[in-house]
Amino acid sequence: MTPFALWVYLSASPLFWLTVTLLAWLLADRIALATGRHPLANPVLIAVAVVAVLLRLTGTEYRLYFDGAQFVHFLLGPATVALAVPLWRNRRLVLRTVVPMLGALVVGSAVAIVSTVAIAAALGAPKPVLISLMPKSVTAAVAMAVSEGLGGIPALTAVLVLTTGVIGAVVVTPLMNALGIRDWAARGFSVGLASHGIGTARAWVVHPVAGIFAGIAMGLNAVVTPILAPLVAALLL
Repeated sequence: MTPFALWVYLSASPLFWLTVTLLAWLLADRIALATGRHPLANPVLIAVAVVAVLLRLTGTEYRLYFDGAQFVHFLLGPATVALAVPLWRNRRLVLRTVVPMLGALVVGSAVAIVSTVAIAAALGAPKPVLISLMPKSVTAAVAMAVSEGLGGIPALTAVLVLTTGVIGAVVVTPLMNALGIRDWAARGFSVGLASHGIGTARAWVVHPVAGIFAGIAMGLNAVVTPILAPLVAALLL
């Protein structure tokens, strides 16, 4: 079998692209580890770049790739549910901060939506793009559903969600240090609220308490944003 024929055979297999995804992540994680987990060496960003370059070079359609990688997508659900374990173990700490968390949740979610729409509108973005931007700070499955329901572009929303998560994960540590914020609960909650799962993963790397509160914020924002987004759309658009 020639190398080209072998490639055609392998690339048509869903298992092949699942393997590529896992290998890209392992490579990205090794790079991040070699840099001492520097914020700029975000493993999600590196892995996405590696896979994207490979898809581009081989001319592989995203649909074919996703047929294999969708198992990883499926695991997002169980991984999110698993965040309940450390949450339960630290329930006393969480219960002491319920009131400020709820206040930060509502304000943070509203500001994330309104500020994004205001800036994009000022720059002349059309209505479908504005709607697609609204849920950028929640996890992809929820964000795409909100975007589609309001008349946005789900595919664009998915890209914006990924971009938001990566940016949040990169800037959160230096930004919080520069602002002098030392409370791990506050740091974690803010990045989970603004940058969903990718930001939460970064919070876990930095400190376990930050990871717990980031997971809480991510989950709660996935409930609040679908409520606030239609209200903002009705008022501003």
